[in-house]
Amino acid sequence: MTNQIGKIERVQLRDVWKHEALGLSTWLETNIDVINDLLNLELSNVEREKTVGDFSVDLTTEDKNGNLVIIENQLEKSDHQHLGKIITYLSSLDAKTAIWIVANPRPEHISVVSCLNQSGLADFYLIKIEAIKIEGSPPAPLLTLITGPSEESIQAGEAKKDFSERQNLRKRWWTELLERVRAKTRLHANISPGSESWIGTRVGKSGLTYNYVVGQHSARIELYIDSGSDSEIENKRIFDKIYQHKAEVESIFGGELAWEKMEEKRASRIGKYYETGGYRDEEAKWPKIQVELIDGMINFSKALSPFIKKLDVDNGGSI
Repeated sequence: MTNQIGKIERVQLRDVWKHEALGLSTWLETNIDVINDLLNLELSNVEREKTVGDFSVDLTTEDKNGNLVIIENQLEKSDHQHLGKIITYLSSLDAKTAIWIVANPRPEHISVVSCLNQSGLADFYLIKIEAIKIEGSPPAPLLTLITGPSEESIQAGEAKKDFSERQNLRKRWWTELLERVRAKTRLHANISPGSESWIGTRVGKSGLTYNYVVGQHSARIELYIDSGSDSEIENKRIFDKIYQHKAEVESIFGGELAWEKMEEKRASRIGKYYETGGYRDEEAKWPKIQVELIDGMINFSKALSPFIKKLDVDNGGSI
């Protein structure tokens, strides 16, 4: 005996529900289980047309913990107007979850919903709705989850927040450090604070920069040697020429330095590492840390400058 397999027939949504509010919303009010089954939620106490200012929410309901959930229906392609309404509802009603049911979710709105889930402010589900028949049966809804909250989206959101926090914190760090720099030396005095982990100024020779570098709990000053692409041989030659005067440089500086030729990389550097602290240490400690770095940079540049001035970078790095 051959098993009978029916054929799915797509039905126009407007042939099933003529109107979003009077059709689809009314039907969902008494059939909320179709959403519960799809999203594994326990929604109850459904109400239609809750007023929010000049707008009306299609449906409001509650999750198992009694938190408000809003549902917005759209029998057409997703649009900015409905997205704006949903965000307004979330804010005005202090809802914890939003469900947006649309006939055709646009790619840009899928991206926006994913970003909103990463923010952690609310759980946001975007659902595609279709209507189908099977060999003359009554029409039935076919719901597909397009995007929603997940452990991955939460982790991505936390990573973005951490990155933004680090950028803001580093910019405050550099702003304060440069204010102290300008009171002591002209070196780096014309630099603007950024949000990266380093700031630098050219020494006067091509490819050589004096950099301040800050980490979460440490920092360093350095002479960075990098003349650009295809310059590895030249960079190493310059490093070697300065390294010949290691004892003199360290004597003028007043301490040992880190001489890092970095054979596996194009660039090389000479630096001094400080473990006093970094940008994540208490801001009350920043002045002490920054003064140590600035004083170090002043001595560092004095120690290296005589030998850098003798470099002829364009002619083999001779001294």
